[in-house]
Amino acid sequence: MTQWDSAQTKPVSPDITAKSNALPARYFTEDDVFEMENEKIFGQYWMYAGHANSIKDPGEFFTRTIGNRELLVVRANDGTVRAVKNVSARDGSAIVTDVPMTDPEHIDLDELDSADDVHVDSIGPLLFVNPRDDPMLLAEQAGVMKDRLEALPLEEYEHACRISSEVECNWKVFASNYSECDHCQANHQDWIKGISLDESELEVNDYHWVLHYTHEADIDDEVRIHDEREAQFHYLWPNFTINMYGTADGYGTYIIDPIDTDQFRLIADYYFRDSELTEDEREFVRTSRQLQEEDFELVERQWDGLKTGALAQAQLGPNEHTVHKFHQLAQEAYNS
Repeated sequence: MTQWDSAQTKPVSPDITAKSNALPARYFTEDDVFEMENEKIFGQYWMYAGHANSIKDPGEFFTRTIGNRELLVVRANDGTVRAVKNVSARDGSAIVTDVPMTDPEHIDLDELDSADDVHVDSIGPLLFVNPRDDPMLLAEQAGVMKDRLEALPLEEYEHACRISSEVECNWKVFASNYSECDHCQANHQDWIKGISLDESELEVNDYHWVLHYTHEADIDDEVRIHDEREAQFHYLWPNFTINMYGTADGYGTYIIDPIDTDQFRLIADYYFRDSELTEDEREFVRTSRQLQEEDFELVERQWDGLKTGALAQAQLGPNEHTVHKFHQLAQEAYNS
């Protein structure tokens, strides 16, 4: 793992693989790149679909749009989960209208007999889909994240709250911002008071990275889902995060869901022991929402700057190892 430091970066080189380089700005601002991402990113990797606890009974389902693919995720009669394309084989129309994970509906499973399946796998109760004919294993993409999360009792927690926000910037700007904390002291001044940033670490794996934030004061074990006395923010390429806060007996997930080149939707879901929030949990969610809004303001300013075309390629800071990994994976996908 790598700790924050004050080392100086090297001059920008033309190669994204140089650790001081960001992804060239055109990959954020050009519409043809967004169209390419629908195939080369969102059509190639495992994508988070939703939580298994939301479809407990046979026939319960929700829908999920990934890139330009509309999917239906349903509990089968044998208890397994199936994902199919939300397209009728008879006339090409949608089998169902949009049904969010937070408000699942029921379907006669016979209606899906001729539907085209897509691959489904899981990490504990977290459901993932992949539209490729021959995808890599989810275990390969998730790496150590799979083992770590499956060692936790994630399935014992119930969905309690969803906050969905449309933000005016490219999805990769927010993803990059989430993957570092150089901005935290300036942008999250209330939250950073409880964090010992100098003792915090960045962990970078093949398709997964973790920001380990050490708490300055000990937190009671009862308000932490994991054993470590820290907050853990896991990012799984390309656009899913799971957040172990360290100060609440629960966890959260983010889907950084692209809308178009200029917009994305952040879908934030919160899980606690009971679906009815306590007042402390409501306050926790309010604090989390404050952090989101502070980040939205920051990334929308960054996006305004990127759109001017004044900067062709940015230089990453000395602590942005995880951001570099994100940009590198995007570049590899574009070149594939």
